[in-house]
Amino acid sequence: MTDPTVIWSPQVGPQWSLVTCPVFEVFYGGARGGGKTDGVLGEWLSHAAKYGENAIGLMVRRERTQLIETIERSRILYSPLGAKYHEQDKMWRFPNGARLRFAYLESDSDADAYQGHSYTRVYVEEVGTFPRPEPVLKLMATLRSGAGVPVGFRATGNPGGPGHNWVRARYIDPQPAGWAVGARRFRNPFTGNEVERDWVYIPSRLADNHYLGDEYVANLFMSGSPALVKAWLEGDWSAIEGAFFDCWAPLRHIVRPFAVPDDWLRFRSMDWGSAAPFSVGWWAVVGDDTGSLPRGALVRYREWYGTGGKLTAEEVAHGIMEREASDAHLIRYGVLDPSAFAQDGGPSIAERMHAAARASNKQLLFRPADNKRVSQKGAMGGWDQMRARMKGGEDGRPMLVTFSTCLDFIRTIPVLQHDKDKPEDLDSEGEDHAADEARYACMSRPWVAQPVPKNEPRPMMVGAGNRATLNDAWRDREAEGLQRARI
Repeated sequence: MTDPTVIWSPQVGPQWSLVTCPVFEVFYGGARGGGKTDGVLGEWLSHAAKYGENAIGLMVRRERTQLIETIERSRILYSPLGAKYHEQDKMWRFPNGARLRFAYLESDSDADAYQGHSYTRVYVEEVGTFPRPEPVLKLMATLRSGAGVPVGFRATGNPGGPGHNWVRARYIDPQPAGWAVGARRFRNPFTGNEVERDWVYIPSRLADNHYLGDEYVANLFMSGSPALVKAWLEGDWSAIEGAFFDCWAPLRHIVRPFAVPDDWLRFRSMDWGSAAPFSVGWWAVVGDDTGSLPRGALVRYREWYGTGGKLTAEEVAHGIMEREASDAHLIRYGVLDPSAFAQDGGPSIAERMHAAARASNKQLLFRPADNKRVSQKGAMGGWDQMRARMKGGEDGRPMLVTFSTCLDFIRTIPVLQHDKDKPEDLDSEGEDHAADEARYACMSRPWVAQPVPKNEPRPMMVGAGNRATLNDAWRDREAEGLQRARI
């Protein structure tokens, strides 16, 4: 008897682990060339062979054009098995009744079209191309089976892209080395029972793909900067390619919290958001030169990054007043996203916030921020102002620093990317809320670097003992007894 021809089999290592993994939520990836597309296409074959007509899958990409290569690869694997591809509905139908549909989600609302569907497998390829997690996670609500088939979610991705931050926070930071199974716990509000969903990060590296050799590695080395090559070869989630603020340096821009002198001018900046995150930053302007901080430098000493549910303008106003209860008398002004002053059939967001403060016999002053993003006709835009402050003067000292307790500023600023169609602007699909309000802060106090006179001694830079590292952030927050400012 002749052995049947083997169309495809998983490579020993991470790809085999993906195909055989029983965990509900799996993130598979890291480096380029790790065999991610073949892995998920092969995982579906295993699932379909086991559950037949009760196996119903959905494979998703961010853009329609990104689906083309995945579909072409699936033709090579599925056609010899007797599966038929229907172009109109982008669906594979297998001889045993299993069905796999391909789709793309170019906007967050596209995920709504699949609510009410039932799938036993959902695959999201290159999940880092999605700027926000909401459309991706919304697809989990479609995972159900009336036939009792174990359902599962599978995502693949590399470092970088507009979704780098949320992908890293969800899968990498909790288990940087991967392989350990974690659990997300929920409580059923109707029964009171605790429900648990397990998840795992399966790291894949180029070395795990035995079909790619030295030539592919050489091509990667020629394809970009050292940061990009490091991210692609090693799956390094700390290597940032194409960072908009490539001048960011933790040892220069992050400082340990200190008591801000009362005679330093203080103000706040805010980027509005209700459904989307909002960001509020509190800033102090350095008075006399301290040696490590030059006169006029901006110090971000507090922040509030609102995420999760929708807050009314009144609730946000009360949240701001609670957080500045100890120094409200020192806040000289506030700058707010100009869109918050727009009237649409009623009081604006800004007016409602002001009214909420008055009702509490307090003041919450805001003025519209200068929203100029890029420089035009000799006028410096907000991003150039922010970058100039981060670079600082010729003496090497930055004109913008942040306390190590401002975790969301530290988390989001370094990974923001250039707009691919307008390189001088920031890609607004990224998590740019803290950056926007920092830009408003900088535009409220324009700064231009001044050359240092040749005969003037340069001030001594601050010693390492006074600078913070990223690892200090949580310890500093814990020592001060503060909670992360999340809703």
